[in-house]
Amino acid sequence: MSVKGGQGERQVSGDEVDSSSATILHIDMDAFFASVELLDRPELKGKPVIVGGTAGRGVVTSATYEARAYGVRSAMPMSQAQRLCPSAIVIPSSYGKYTHYSRIVMDMFRDVTPLVEPLSIDEAFLDVAGARRLLGPPGGIARQLRARVREETGLTCSIGGASTKFVAKLASTRSKPDGLLIVPADRTLAFLHPLPVAALWGVGKATAASLERHGLRTVGDLAQTPREVLQKWVGPAAGGHLHDLAWGRDPRRVNTHRVEKSVGHENTFAVDVDDLVVLRRELLDQSERVAARLRKAGHSARTVALKLRFADFTTISRSRTLPEPTSVAKRIYEQAVELLEEQSLAGRKIRLIGVRAEQLVDGDGDSLSLWSEDDAWRDAEHVMDAATERFGRGAIRPATLLRKERPERPEG
Repeated sequence: MSVKGGQGERQVSGDEVDSSSATILHIDMDAFFASVELLDRPELKGKPVIVGGTAGRGVVTSATYEARAYGVRSAMPMSQAQRLCPSAIVIPSSYGKYTHYSRIVMDMFRDVTPLVEPLSIDEAFLDVAGARRLLGPPGGIARQLRARVREETGLTCSIGGASTKFVAKLASTRSKPDGLLIVPADRTLAFLHPLPVAALWGVGKATAASLERHGLRTVGDLAQTPREVLQKWVGPAAGGHLHDLAWGRDPRRVNTHRVEKSVGHENTFAVDVDDLVVLRRELLDQSERVAARLRKAGHSARTVALKLRFADFTTISRSRTLPEPTSVAKRIYEQAVELLEEQSLAGRKIRLIGVRAEQLVDGDGDSLSLWSEDDAWRDAEHVMDAATERFGRGAIRPATLLRKERPERPEG
């Protein structure tokens, strides 16, 4: 594999690399939200720009690479980002523009192959094995796509090509920004093994620290460790998973029928809250939103999860599996409140609260639930769905929510 050095750890491939085996492409738009904003503000190119909420406890949605050089990252509190980069220009988020450009680039991907698996608004996997006869080798397809995206939108993307999804995604990350890195199948281990263990999916700070305590600093170190030893150190599932990834084993194919694994909603308060009445009202609102999204997607949830972030940024998640799947807001709310009341909150203020429905199954609960008392609530919520579809959210609301006065939230 021909590789030339770039900025920092950046790697890109030369044109001579044999890409015939690298039929899985991972395409990731570069600093997508910020780049879209700069299309309307070309005078800001090359400057540190941050996109996100500016009111109260706004957070960073995206940042240009010039701002990232100061340590600014997505999901960082805006106040912290501005301390790190005082010269940054802050722009509020404009989600309508982002979805517009997302549709444009995803359509470009589908012009190449029908096997497109969107991962988010700004990244996707493509299987281009079937496009080789018409469009040439994967490396050439990737170069054509990068040129077309730039020419037709003014945006840039980074592409990784490999024989597996995991390595393709890792390659696109290594090639950022605005790069292409092809990893032929027979060069997979040469690419993987020198990388730090933190490069592997599923290795966060805690796992990386644990592995390093055992002397495992590179993916190659991990690969040479017996599977059963890894399983003893980090658990049976994680140990086996990491051992497979370290040897480049990833059997997953590009899946065009993406099914949501969970549906959730969360809010950060402008002022820390310790009032249970306010917290319950917030959970009711969130449960309504989650249930409506479940019903719209034709799903029900087997598990309800509660997320709490305290004033000191400590975050906990608690969950409970239900006797029967549900898409009824009342049922989700009751479980969320139970989880909340089981926590020791004395003297602790809450910064963020969220509800998530997990372990989704098909069906909105009409034929799944044995809880007959849910029938009336389900019927009422279907009426609310119809009213929302016709008149917008808030047309019919529980009286508790009509009376509520919750703290103002930031944008983004």
